[in-house]
Amino acid sequence: MDAVRIGLQVLLVVTGLIQVLLILMHKGKGGGLSDMFGGGISTSLGGSSVAEKNLTRFTVAIALIWVTCIVMLGLLDRFSR
Repeated sequence: MDAVRIGLQVLLVVTGLIQVLLILMHKGKGGGLSDMFGGGISTSLGGSSVAEKNLTRFTVAIALIWVTCIVMLGLLDRFSR
């Protein structure tokens, strides 16, 4: 059980970091954190609506993996005692 727990914790950290990067890559609506970190500069890179939709899909998929890791860690903690 310890190997599963460690694997889930590593996956949780990695998906959390990826999630932060994906959220910062989204096109800013103006005046938000994405503009503060250079979102206004990269508007020419993310101008396509298809690219924005794919980025949203990846963000949601990573978020679902992250939430699943949290639930699985909670279940392991609850039933391992």
